[in-house]
Amino acid sequence: MPTPHASQIDADRLVHWLLDSLDLQTTVFHVGQYCGRWRASTAGRELASYHLVLRGDCWLHRPGEAPLRLYKGDGVFLLRDLPHFLSGDPLPPAAGSTAAMQPLSAVQDGSTGLACGFFHFRGTLSALMMGAFPDCLVIRRDDPALAATHALFELMLAEAGGDPDHPSPLVARLTELLFFYVIREAARQDEVASGLWAIARRGEFAPLLDQLLREPGRDWSVDDMAQLAHMSRASFFKHFVEACGQPPAQFLLQLRMRIAAQRLHRGDSITRAAEHVGYQSYAAFSRAFKKVIGQQPGAYRRERAH
Repeated sequence: MPTPHASQIDADRLVHWLLDSLDLQTTVFHVGQYCGRWRASTAGRELASYHLVLRGDCWLHRPGEAPLRLYKGDGVFLLRDLPHFLSGDPLPPAAGSTAAMQPLSAVQDGSTGLACGFFHFRGTLSALMMGAFPDCLVIRRDDPALAATHALFELMLAEAGGDPDHPSPLVARLTELLFFYVIREAARQDEVASGLWAIARRGEFAPLLDQLLREPGRDWSVDDMAQLAHMSRASFFKHFVEACGQPPAQFLLQLRMRIAAQRLHRGDSITRAAEHVGYQSYAAFSRAFKKVIGQQPGAYRRERAH
C-alpha cells in the first residue's frame, strides 16, 4: 500500500485541528414525509440550513438555476441564508399551496422523507474557515469519499417516525457528525482556496503551518517563515499572499488570536492563553484579541463560561 505524501499528512493534521475548533450548533426544524403536491423551505430566517433526503426523492429549486434532483442519501447544506425551496416535482406548486408534513412512521407511496433544520457556528474559526466554502454544498450518496456517511442516514431514519415538529434530539447530533464528514471532504477540493484551507493544501507551506500550530507563541519573522517554506523572503511573501489573500503577519495575527480564543473557550486563564500565543503584555494581547475576535478577552471568556 502506498504511503501518503508528507504534505497530505500535514494538510490532514490541519483539517483535523480546524474541525476540532468548530463549535457547531444544530437544530432540527422537522423530520417527516411529504406527499402529493408540496414545497418546503428554510429560507428567510437568516440562518444556515440543511435538507437531508431520508426516503424517496425531490427537487431543489434555487433562483436562476435549473432544478436539481435529490435522491435518498443525498443532502444539501446551505452555508448562508439563500432563497430556495424543495418540492416533489421539477414544476412545483405555488407558494402556500402545499401539503403538510406527515410522520415517517407510516410509509406512503411516492412520499419524500426529509430531515430539515438549521445550524450556526459559535467557534472563533468559523468566519476564517467557512468563508472559503461555496454557499451551497450538495452531497451525493454515490460519492465514494462519503461512503461512511451512509450509516448516519440510516440512523436518522431509524430515529424518525414521531411528530414531525418534535423530532428526536439524536437527529441533530447525527447531522452534526454528518456535517463534519462533509466539511473534511470539501476542504480537500480545489474550489476551496482561501485562508487556512488554501495554505494547508499548498505542499510548500505545509511544514510552516505545522510549526505555526505547534509554536504559535514563537517570535516569528517573515524570514523565519520563508526559511521553513524553502523560499526567498520576496518569493515567499508573493506566493503566500497569492494563496490566502493576506500578508503573512496578518495571517499569523488571526491564527494566534483564534488559537487563544479556542483556549479561553476551553477554560484557560487570559494570562495562559496570551502567553501561549506569544504575548506577555495583557494590554497588547487585549488590543490584538479585540481586533480579530471583536470582543475583549475577558468578556469573551465570561460569555463562553455560561
